[in-house]
Amino acid sequence: MTSTYRVQLTPEFGFGELSELTGYLRRLGVGGLYLSPTLQAVAGSQHGYDVTDHSRVRAEFGGVDGLRKLAGQGFRIVADIVPNHMTVPVPESGNAQLWSVLRLGPESPYAAWFDLTFPVALPVLGENPEFTVDGDVLRYWDHEFPLRPGTSALPLDELLEAQHYRLVPWTEPPGYRRFFDVSSLIGIRVEDNEVFEATHRVTLDLIDEGVIDGLRVDHPDGLADPRGYLRRLRAFTDVPVWVEKIVIGHERLPADWPCEGTTGYEALNAITRLFVDPAGADKLIQTFTQRTGVSADYGAVRYEAKKHVLSLFFKGEVDRLESALGEPGLHDAVVEMLAAMPVYRAYVNPGEPPSAEAVRIVETAAAEAGRRTDPGAVARVAHQVLYGPAEAVTRFQQTCGPVMAKGVEDTALYRWFPLACLNEVGGEPDHFAVTPEEFHAFCAVMTPTTMTTLSTHDTKRSEDVRARLAVLSELPDVWADAVESWSGQVRFDPALDYLAWQSLMAAWPIDVDRFTNYLLKAAREAKTSISWIKPDPVYEAGLRDFCRKAVEVCGFSVASFTAVVDRYARVNSLGQKVVQLLMPGIPDIYQGNETTDFSLVDPDNRRPVDYAFRRALLDNPDDDTWDGQKLQTVTACLRVRTRFSADEPYFPIEAGRNAIAFARGDKAVAVATRLPAALERRGGFGGDTVMLPPGRWRCLLTGAEHTGRVPLAHLLSRFPVAVLEGS
Repeated sequence: MTSTYRVQLTPEFGFGELSELTGYLRRLGVGGLYLSPTLQAVAGSQHGYDVTDHSRVRAEFGGVDGLRKLAGQGFRIVADIVPNHMTVPVPESGNAQLWSVLRLGPESPYAAWFDLTFPVALPVLGENPEFTVDGDVLRYWDHEFPLRPGTSALPLDELLEAQHYRLVPWTEPPGYRRFFDVSSLIGIRVEDNEVFEATHRVTLDLIDEGVIDGLRVDHPDGLADPRGYLRRLRAFTDVPVWVEKIVIGHERLPADWPCEGTTGYEALNAITRLFVDPAGADKLIQTFTQRTGVSADYGAVRYEAKKHVLSLFFKGEVDRLESALGEPGLHDAVVEMLAAMPVYRAYVNPGEPPSAEAVRIVETAAAEAGRRTDPGAVARVAHQVLYGPAEAVTRFQQTCGPVMAKGVEDTALYRWFPLACLNEVGGEPDHFAVTPEEFHAFCAVMTPTTMTTLSTHDTKRSEDVRARLAVLSELPDVWADAVESWSGQVRFDPALDYLAWQSLMAAWPIDVDRFTNYLLKAAREAKTSISWIKPDPVYEAGLRDFCRKAVEVCGFSVASFTAVVDRYARVNSLGQKVVQLLMPGIPDIYQGNETTDFSLVDPDNRRPVDYAFRRALLDNPDDDTWDGQKLQTVTACLRVRTRFSADEPYFPIEAGRNAIAFARGDKAVAVATRLPAALERRGGFGGDTVMLPPGRWRCLLTGAEHTGRVPLAHLLSRFPVAVLEGS
């Protein structure tokens, strides 16, 4: 598989609609289709991660016959699977296995499916709950719960006490492991062989049938034993498997995981930083701290954010972990250890000696935690999660990921944003840039079969939004003046306004509704004034008014500023695309991002794609527009990518400070301009050159042929990038 094209299937865009696009995607050069979850989910779900039935392909998409017809179009298909959780639907009868467990308790044939404690706490109640008994069903608004056999005639108070579950306020933690803090997603025990086989049977049958050719595994860090899961999966099938594993900094995918690699967030972050100017860091941080009052120390903000979500969302998880440790009085030590963990998981397997890396990670966290609470208690927790009972080891591992995801991705990154293009999944926003030499070193150790990406359904902002924001690192003083001007006319919340101005500019043109919806989500994720569980109608009304005024009052000025930024952002956009599509790895394109896309976080980035526009542009290429140049660049890269193997050697090519260049064996050479505003200030490339590998090289964008040492000013005279193929 030379490349993939990620598609978000919805009830409105299923297998049939996608089948109609296969001709276009084939002309684009796409190697495989990468589908969002295809098993039966909640009716109307726009993402499909809320699975209700593993035994069926989703009917709203066209069912298994529709999937077979899509596969018959000739594309290899990668399916997104969700082994970590199912949904707790409303009404609850929509999940047959959970319904059985709630009705029969430990005697249910599905009791081993879920990681829970009886009676199961179900957080659904609002104020003054009123119930109705309807035969063998207990109803509460749209919720319905099965009654334990023989209890329907009991008085209501006795009936509620007699069940295998207890209904609690919606703000309380559930009595089961869940996905992050989402109580409507219940963790399943896929480590149990029967559960694994039942939840994977349809998928594995479709692989055997030749319908599915690869798998993307959602959130492996949520599993009890990710490595064991992948080994079990590999025992059933040898198709390529990619894992949605978030690695941070110098962390790498565990070497003993039998899979092709990750879904590419580490590549995304490295590429983004390649187009950021470190010279702008100090000024941008200064502007951010002055405008928001937030500390310049991102580490401190991250710590406080993790502590906040631990107290807000994870009381139940901390209590169960503390219980598993088997020693009272360790609550504070557990909390501080979780807050100090620098990565999503340390990968300790019960019954095995922990790896040196796992010991290093846990001991590093313990050293930090020990400075904040009783170091003796911390040391005991660290020892237990490395060498203690299996449940303690596993629960700590399964809790680290959710705390990291909610504390960093969904809190800290909405509180600390001097340059928001760095605030991505797995990103470290205080790490501003990488040099070409550092990027080459990163590529030198990449697994050739791992995925690379620039945009996904989960990115905080699309690649072209980030391309615009990266320009601010080259214009920090101009940017500071612009924000001062806009804030002088419209202001609301200092902790949020600076993110608002970055987002408004980088997503322009954006209407008031889209902008408002984004900023409401950002404010709720930041949790500084409001949150998802703590609304404030007065604050939210003020935010809506701010968004309306920002667009109406400052829109013309924002548009003018964006027009200046776009002279350079277009260069960044094309450059990062060439790098991603031709660097080591299997490149993925998120739906619609073959042309410009200025989307913000979901659900904004899951809007319908205008394929009629893209088809027309492919039929009639346009060198004069950003969209036209990006589509031509993507097509050239994907087509040449089909003509060399994934393990084609990667060779760095020296190109100076304002370009990045590399060769893939003797098959292709990629050259991209970087830091275009700085390049303009220095008057162009001057005498900068690149030395091409031996042979003749034809640029697929211009048709020009080149050999030997080529001046960059000549090579990049028409496009800011070059895609060269050996001839």
